[in-house]
Amino acid sequence: MVKHQPLQVYEKQVFVSFVTGIYGCRWKRYQRSQDDSSRWECAWFIILCSSFLLLLFWAYFWLVAQNDFNEFNWSVYNRSGEWRDETIPVLASTTVGFSYITFLLILALFHITLGQQLNLYWVHKIGVLATLLTTISGVVSVDDIWGDEWDILLVSLQSTAPFLHIGALATLTAFSWLVAGYVVRRERSNFQVLVLLSYIIILLAVNLAPLTFTCPCIMDRHSLKPRPDIIGRRGAPMLAPENTMVSFNRALQHGVSSLEADVTISVDGVPFLMRDRTLRRTTDVGKVFPARQFDDASFFNWTEIRSLNAGQWFLESDPYWTVETLTARDRSRIGNQTVCSLVEMLRLAARANSSALLNVHRPRPEHPRYRSWFMDTLWAVQKAGISQKRVRTVTWTPDTDRGRVRGLQQSTSERLSLAEIRQRGITSLTLHYSKANHKDIQEYLINNVSVTVYPVNEPWLYSILWCSGVPSVSSDAPQVLRKVPYPIWLMSRNAYRFIWITSDLVSLAVVVGIFCFQKWRMSGMQNYNPEQIMLSAVARRSSRDVNIMKERLIFSELNNGLSSTEDLCLYPENGHAGYSH
Repeated sequence: MVKHQPLQVYEKQVFVSFVTGIYGCRWKRYQRSQDDSSRWECAWFIILCSSFLLLLFWAYFWLVAQNDFNEFNWSVYNRSGEWRDETIPVLASTTVGFSYITFLLILALFHITLGQQLNLYWVHKIGVLATLLTTISGVVSVDDIWGDEWDILLVSLQSTAPFLHIGALATLTAFSWLVAGYVVRRERSNFQVLVLLSYIIILLAVNLAPLTFTCPCIMDRHSLKPRPDIIGRRGAPMLAPENTMVSFNRALQHGVSSLEADVTISVDGVPFLMRDRTLRRTTDVGKVFPARQFDDASFFNWTEIRSLNAGQWFLESDPYWTVETLTARDRSRIGNQTVCSLVEMLRLAARANSSALLNVHRPRPEHPRYRSWFMDTLWAVQKAGISQKRVRTVTWTPDTDRGRVRGLQQSTSERLSLAEIRQRGITSLTLHYSKANHKDIQEYLINNVSVTVYPVNEPWLYSILWCSGVPSVSSDAPQVLRKVPYPIWLMSRNAYRFIWITSDLVSLAVVVGIFCFQKWRMSGMQNYNPEQIMLSAVARRSSRDVNIMKERLIFSELNNGLSSTEDLCLYPENGHAGYSH
């Protein structure tokens, strides 16, 4: 009877220990396994992938929604009554959650690549579920509070679609290594066929996706229209309190061509500038008139309104994180601001030779100036001494009174047909960017209808509107847009077709090459029997430490009572030591 006791020498696998230790808390070699993962662990891997895709969508949404952060905070304020920058906790939690899920997904993919069994640690399972549920609750909350903002995703694709296509193509090409490794196995199953077909369909869909793209900046460079004029929306509210004289002055300093303001009519018929329904957010009405702080702003008379401070709130709340950049002189000037009247703003526009865009809030039916609000506005325009041709009015009401405002340029925030525009006597449109598509803009401009798009605060949005031929945009950040001398990217159609087709062909060639290599690699492994694979895996050139280990084992056996007739056998060529009886 012959008995062999092989000595197996293990090499340190630091990287494998790191991957399996963090992912599944399996730091020791004996805790790891190369068997197929259980269905339960495969389900957790699917949950992990789903969480990553949802967080990727969520992170992209907040990246492009940065254009409207002020609108989000204003929507939350109208619900809660308290002004806070609600974007900070959202961005912080999104960054942490996305980083955590991405790290776990990378570790899981390393498990698959190294042939290790998936076994997600229970602490990570709790973390993945918590992140997934938090993200889902965030999506539901945003849909409830800010549901119109989802439109920005489609608008942003006009700028990012070509780059997202390249990124998706590169990701699918790299993912083909895992798909090929799973599909070319010796064992065949229906699930393998399903995985292969799904991958092929997704790859073809991504390859053909550019056929559906509508990107205004894919155009001939010589067809680019002049740079859109920038309108200071409530002045420069990121640098000074909105709708104040210092804010309008800062906007003019940054080269705006026009000033936009929100007009409210006081109880005694004086038009003044106020965006909110109440005075709580942008004045100290809570200190001066605490019992009336929730009253409608239009039910105060001008003397009461003029007594309020309209700048201190900006220094205290710092809504755009810009107060630290202000000088002591600027802070003192901002801290002494009062509510601005329409006449003051129009006089400033006249001195600067600029125009004005007025969003007039029509008073409520019980308001004393309900029937004369348009005459009060016209009186303020005449008193300011500005030409009526340089003043555009946008009323947030039906168009029943538009015909009574003679002389002023009339605009609307509705997307109307050309027939309706001519019937109502409207000369321009002031549209939200989600309503301004490239085709309609071109149609309006051909028919001599001016278009202003709002709010435009990010260079990428400004660039695609520039490429669309929009003549003017309304912005909360004129100091940012003035630094955009040219569209962020501009490419001819032929150049983009070349990039698109070349990237598709390279991707397909790499994918086919990976599948062929995996097939060759797997067929080579199948030519060895299990014993040859084991012996090849442990065969190493003997080192001094290995020889010492063998000698100690031999002499320990001799000391335990081996007889003189026993034969001692060594197998140095295979890296094993043994004995025979």
